[in-house]
Amino acid sequence: MPCGRFLGLCQYETTKLVRIQSVRLGSLKWSLNGAILLVICIMMLWNRKYQEFELVVSSVTAKVKGVAQTHLPGVGDVVWDVVDYSGPSQDKNSFFVVTNVIVTRSQKQGKCPEVPVKGRLCRSDKDCEKGAWDQLSHGIQTGSCVRFDVLKKTCEVSAWCPVETKTNPPRPALLAAAENFTVLIKNNIRFPAFNFIRRNILPGMNGAYLRSCHRGNDSLCPIFRLGDVVREAGEKFSELAVEGGVIGILIKWDCNLDRLTQRCLPRYSFRRLDEKESNRTLYPGLNFRYAKYNTVNGVEERTLYKAFGIRFDVMVFGQAGKFSFIQLIIYIGSTLSYYALTTILIDWLIGTSCSAEVGHNYSERKVETIQDRQKCVLCVSYVDENNIRLVKRSQKKSLQDVKPTSVQPHKEDMGHLRAVLSLLQPDVPVDREAPPPLEHNPDQNPKPRRPAWCNCDRCRASSLPQEELCCRQSDGACITSSPLFEQLVLRRPLLEAVLLFRDPLTPPPDRSQTAALRHCAYREYISWRFGVPPSDGHPAIPSCCVWRIREEYPSPDGQYSGFRPARMASMQACANGEL
Repeated sequence: MPCGRFLGLCQYETTKLVRIQSVRLGSLKWSLNGAILLVICIMMLWNRKYQEFELVVSSVTAKVKGVAQTHLPGVGDVVWDVVDYSGPSQDKNSFFVVTNVIVTRSQKQGKCPEVPVKGRLCRSDKDCEKGAWDQLSHGIQTGSCVRFDVLKKTCEVSAWCPVETKTNPPRPALLAAAENFTVLIKNNIRFPAFNFIRRNILPGMNGAYLRSCHRGNDSLCPIFRLGDVVREAGEKFSELAVEGGVIGILIKWDCNLDRLTQRCLPRYSFRRLDEKESNRTLYPGLNFRYAKYNTVNGVEERTLYKAFGIRFDVMVFGQAGKFSFIQLIIYIGSTLSYYALTTILIDWLIGTSCSAEVGHNYSERKVETIQDRQKCVLCVSYVDENNIRLVKRSQKKSLQDVKPTSVQPHKEDMGHLRAVLSLLQPDVPVDREAPPPLEHNPDQNPKPRRPAWCNCDRCRASSLPQEELCCRQSDGACITSSPLFEQLVLRRPLLEAVLLFRDPLTPPPDRSQTAALRHCAYREYISWRFGVPPSDGHPAIPSCCVWRIREEYPSPDGQYSGFRPARMASMQACANGEL
């Protein structure tokens, strides 16, 4: 046993193929395979599946240029340069441009009334708590209720006075001229795995080029007009400049580093990143405050600016690819499974467009079903029916009472039928000196008691459920009483001729050794009654026929092995290492 299992490791197994000689199916197969190959090649070249990829590593700097003059209420005409409108600081990969502003001039440290917003009015000092403040306060309450104007009174606060009173930005925006400002974006990228470095200012771009380039005629120009950026993002600069917002500048690098097709150029795109609907957003736009301080007559003063503007976020993403033999092999291996679609489609066409007989024949040749011992399927043929029943073997019910799982038509074995009929011709040289078969006399021995499942009155009881089978489904004459049973199953010259036909060099069996003749009679009955048995079933011989054959060709010791499916016996022998 262990040796047999060890030798089993040295075996090779392959799939079973069925070759169909058909011009139509062959042409369809190669057409589908060619179409699949074409799709695979197109996808490989389009998506560069033969390359190894790495994501970009990037750094960005921006330089804004432009000057504008505005008229601020209470201040006058003011010139804004890059220091004024760029904000107090620059974030990483982003820059800010002021487009609108609310100015509160000459603020000093002191006491003044709070801005009268909802819930902040008072009637007396009892309504004001000394030292109180909240997130909307401009200072610390002093505990006094003072008059804000003719109609309203508010709590007095210690703060930078006068406090900021305006909340809504001016319309139109004060720095609408920022639409014509320009920004130079310098982007350096690197792909460490390929040791490749590049920047968006390409080697051929000199000073003269940068002074004259424009995105309208050159998509690679790294200098952008702010109005064009906002417009390409789908927004209008004059509306966005009032409350401010966030615009994304996207730089995509899709680099092919193979020598024959090397290409590594940036592509720019723009979109708005914040919510632009003021009526749907609690705090729309973008703003911040900053102050400019000075000293007047020894007193420190400041000018408070609430600045609205546009923040431009520069986002860089991309990848680089280079030929890799390993990636090519992986892609080829992953796409080989697509060819199974050809087999699936052709199998479906054979099963649907062809006739039922052709589809069944193809299925029988392609698929070989092997039942295990627990799910053994038996074939049953009754003399009063013209079909074959497939039933599952049961350990409790008799085979006669088990309901069939399916019914199949009887398939005649024409080759065997012609051979048997030729052997039955009187001019065939058979052993004329052989004694005639013993006449069967059922009254010679006492008649056994008829089992409950028997319908022909000639079956015998058995302890095995799979042997409890009659030749009939309903009551009637037994098949063993037919003269044809004597001629096709029991006739000794016929059985000897069949044995000689199967092995021409083997001498005929001794007359005392009847086991070969008995088993040959079993096979002749199966060929007669079952024709070509279903490939997934095992023919079962009725009890009456079995005992009639045993009476004609008995065992010397009276011992018989009983019903055992030949295929199951071979499987068990293989498992035991005997075959």
